[in-house]
Amino acid sequence: MKLILSAGTLYTLPLPNVFEIARDVGFAGLEVIINHDFGFSQGQEVLAEVRQIHPIVSLHAPFFDINGWGNKAQQLEKTIELAIQAGISLVNFHPPCWMTLERKFWRWLNRIDDFQQQVGRDQVTVTIENMPANGPLGSNPHFLHRTQDMINFMQQRNLFLTFDTAHMGTCKTNFLTDFHYFHDSGRIRNVHFSDYANGREHLLPGHGKLPLTRFLNHLRSTGYDGNITLELMPRELPDDEELIRESLQQIFTYLCEETRTDFKEVV
Repeated sequence: MKLILSAGTLYTLPLPNVFEIARDVGFAGLEVIINHDFGFSQGQEVLAEVRQIHPIVSLHAPFFDINGWGNKAQQLEKTIELAIQAGISLVNFHPPCWMTLERKFWRWLNRIDDFQQQVGRDQVTVTIENMPANGPLGSNPHFLHRTQDMINFMQQRNLFLTFDTAHMGTCKTNFLTDFHYFHDSGRIRNVHFSDYANGREHLLPGHGKLPLTRFLNHLRSTGYDGNITLELMPRELPDDEELIRESLQQIFTYLCEETRTDFKEVV
C-alpha cells in the first residue's frame, strides 16, 4: 500500500508548502485536486514546480467550475490529458449530481463503453468516487448512489473506484459490508481516508464515529495494494505549520502501524 496525502487537506497553504510538508512527514506522494490555481491554464506549469519537490501519484478532476476548463466532461478529459503529459498514473472524478441537474454529464458517461480505453487511453487508471448522503433529509443527491448500481456500472464499463470512507459513512456508519462488496468486485484502486460524524465529513481519524482501525485491518487482510489517500478538511489541523507537521506525523505513524507499512517503503 502507498500512503498518500491529498493536497486538499492543506488547500489553505501554497501548493509548494503542501508538497514540502508531505515529503518531510514521509508520505509517498500526493493527490492534487484541480482547483482555481489551474484556471485559464493547461496545468503543466503548476505541476512542474511541485513535482520537483515530491511525486504526484494521482489527480482529482474538478468538482466545481474552473475558468477555461469547460463542462464536467471536458474537465475530466483535460485532467486525463494533464496526467498523461505529466506521467501521473491515476485520475479520480465525482459522479454527476441529479439534484444540481448534471444530466448532460450523466448522459456523456453512459456513452462510454470502456473508461480505461476511451477516457484513460490505456495510459491512466480512471476511478469514480462514491459520494455522500448530504442532500435534503439525508438523501444522496448523486447518480450511482447505491452500492450495487455503482458496481454494475463500473463492471459494465471498465471503470475503477476511489472508495471514500467519510462519504460512505454518511450513508452507513458501519460501512464494512459495503466496502467488501466493492472489494469483491475487484474495482478499488484508491481509498480516501478520513472520519465522519454528525454531518461533518473528512474529520481526523478518531474524531468521528467510523470504525477506521477495523477498516484498515480489513484492508490489510484483503491484500489491498493500492493507494490510501489521507483527505482531511484543513480545519482539522492547527494553523501553525510546525504543529501541522506534528499532527500529520502522528496520523502517518498510525497509518503505517495499522497497515503494517514499513516507513522505508513509503519514503
